[in-house]
Amino acid sequence: MSASIASLDTPAAIVDVPRMQHNIRRMQQRMDALGVRLRPHVKTSKCLPVIKAQLAAGACGVTVSTLKEAQYCFAEGICDVFYAVAIAPGKLTQALQLRRKGCQLSLLTDSLDAARAIVAFGQRHNERFDVWIEIDCDGHRSGLDLEDHSLLEVARVLSEGGMQLRGVMTHAGSSYELDTPEALQALAEQERNLCVNAAQRIRQAGFPCPEVSIGSTPTALSALNLEGVTEVRAGVYVFFDLVMHNVGICQAHELALSVLTTVIGHQKDKGWVITDAGWMAMSRDRGTQRQQRDFGYGQVCTETGDWIEGALLTGANQEHGIVALETAGGVDITARFPIGSRLRILPNHACATGAQFPDYHAVDAEGGVQLWSRLHGW
Repeated sequence: MSASIASLDTPAAIVDVPRMQHNIRRMQQRMDALGVRLRPHVKTSKCLPVIKAQLAAGACGVTVSTLKEAQYCFAEGICDVFYAVAIAPGKLTQALQLRRKGCQLSLLTDSLDAARAIVAFGQRHNERFDVWIEIDCDGHRSGLDLEDHSLLEVARVLSEGGMQLRGVMTHAGSSYELDTPEALQALAEQERNLCVNAAQRIRQAGFPCPEVSIGSTPTALSALNLEGVTEVRAGVYVFFDLVMHNVGICQAHELALSVLTTVIGHQKDKGWVITDAGWMAMSRDRGTQRQQRDFGYGQVCTETGDWIEGALLTGANQEHGIVALETAGGVDITARFPIGSRLRILPNHACATGAQFPDYHAVDAEGGVQLWSRLHGW
């Protein structure tokens, strides 16, 4: 049943469906032009209608960050699933159950010990797991260095142990720290080059390594050449957020997720507008704090989604948000933002803000609202 924004209680997570569809088309067209498959990372939305829209546009399979996401996607008929977090040995039983049900689940490792655990478990249960090896392309988080002697050892253990070595993958997470096209293009090439060379090193050692998978929304949209890459994993592009806006890969009119909130009070002497969206609604993510432009806890917009320049959610308690204006002098905040009026807040990090809500309210081009449930937990 379709509703309207005016009928919604607050705080509420709002998805602008035309913007989302635009973002999906933009990424898919870019990957098609570069000649690679797109395997979207669904941890951003964790929402079936969003995932189905990505697949309908041409995406191939999904990337997940939890086995619960894998179960969720498989239950909806999505079989090609890449669990792109280094597998903990204790989760192998759950992974086995998914594969025995017909899920084409592939796993990830970046260590010799974990590779041995996968092999031992697989042999014990007569299961040939599909496994990727993670490569560190920028020192951001995890993965093996290209020249690490363990890289070939992991490939050998997996291959000789009877597992299916699918390929190598990497994620240029440091791209979130950049903000110029030149720097993003350079990192995109570094990401591509190191991962392709890792695959070539494994192949030259005599082990199969058919696939090369890279990720990160900023590098995916900045890459000029993806020679040697077979697939790209990107996630936040489906909604974008203020961090991505600061990075420079999206415009304000492309930010598809916001939080609807109600004005519940004022502190006139401080120039504050108090809302019912605190950090329980927005999350505590302050990802723009280290960027050139700090948006506090979010950029304030009108109820219809128009950006209010200089209005930021500068503070957040559990259920209270504090809106402040950069140029508050002479502004009657009680008249401009009366109690009961509503605003929308654009988040720093779409994944973190989305995670605060059990549902999205998806708003179509005509203003109709549909309730889209969202997956929670691990």
